[in-house]
Amino acid sequence: MTGVRDRTALVLVLLLTWALAACGSGAGNGTGNGPVTLDWYNFPDDSGALQQAADSCGSASGGRYTIRYNKLPRTADGQRQQLVRRLAAHDSGVDIMGLDVTWTAEFAEAGWAREWTGPLRERASEDTLAAALRTATWKDRLYAVPYNSNTQLLWYRDDLVPSAPRTWAELLDRARQLAAEGKPHFVETQGAQYEGLTVWFNTLVTSAGGSILTPDASAPSLGEPAVAAAQVIRDLARSPAADPSLANQMEDQNRLATESGTAAFELNYPFVYPSMKANEPELFPHFRWAPYPAVVPGRPATVTIGGIDLAVGAYSHHPDLAQEATLCLRNRDNQLTNALKGGLPPSLRSLYTAAELTDSYPFAADVLAALDTASVRPQTPAYQNVSIAVAHALSPPSAVDPERTVAALSGQIRDALGSKGLIP
Repeated sequence: MTGVRDRTALVLVLLLTWALAACGSGAGNGTGNGPVTLDWYNFPDDSGALQQAADSCGSASGGRYTIRYNKLPRTADGQRQQLVRRLAAHDSGVDIMGLDVTWTAEFAEAGWAREWTGPLRERASEDTLAAALRTATWKDRLYAVPYNSNTQLLWYRDDLVPSAPRTWAELLDRARQLAAEGKPHFVETQGAQYEGLTVWFNTLVTSAGGSILTPDASAPSLGEPAVAAAQVIRDLARSPAADPSLANQMEDQNRLATESGTAAFELNYPFVYPSMKANEPELFPHFRWAPYPAVVPGRPATVTIGGIDLAVGAYSHHPDLAQEATLCLRNRDNQLTNALKGGLPPSLRSLYTAAELTDSYPFAADVLAALDTASVRPQTPAYQNVSIAVAHALSPPSAVDPERTVAALSGQIRDALGSKGLIP
């Protein structure tokens, strides 16, 4: 009998411990014991904009919920890996999650993201940029709400060149001329073997009139536009315009190199503008912007859209509150703060003509024009495999042989879509 009493006591202790932990965890229960705590997983933000949004939405909820902002790893791959592990384990603690714009198809197909329907879908779509909504949609169903958008511009120094180049050929010619004159001449862009290289290639391919995958995403498309894109990458990598670190450079390395004064041009996101203003006040008056250079003369570039979409976890115990909180997190005020503090362009069209934004974003009209003609990366649940294949085939950029590289890449993409072979 002693053993039975001991086991009974142990069970009671465990049950009491579990109950206390549940009450103290803040993982709300909606029974009057305090506000529900919604866990929001998103990219790490050093500006304070995301924490400010979480706090303001919690305050505006009237005591029904608070939002706990959990920082994911800094790299997109690390962010995806953590979310995938949690959701594969049916983690109910993932209430709201920030998805890279390429993950929607994968998360929707896996059943990890809650669909937005009816009036909620209408509210999520209102005033939202069409290209941003495309990134959050899979098979005509909305699985996320665009939190912010992003696109690249051509940044240049007007003390080195009087006007911006309009094509890649012109860009490289200007860089060669500056190099011959002994002036700063590098063209900074993302050449490391990672997602940024895939983005560069996608922009070049679509700007040449093609696509990486067929419209139904069942097979590689590529063709001559991809060869033209690969030729641009090779031409830059083998010209004086190439930074010696091109094969290892990502967005922040591009920013730092430009701020150091060694570059004349930079293909990058708008976050470089406030950074230049803060870090290099002497260079800043000469830091200008222009549309992304065309691959084909007379055919404007179609720059790959970036950004973060907010999705509600399929296993959340509070999906209705999570959807309400998501709409608050991406509302006008929070997107404006995110743009001004974090340098991330909004997904709401009306903000691009708001004085609060244009005063600090003098390039707002150029960003909006780029987003209105933006290309979207291939939408497929196998996107991660496709992206890895693309970045591997094009790395290092100086080794690209346009015809051969594209031919080999076509086979690698076909294998990636069919989950065949080894992912490089």
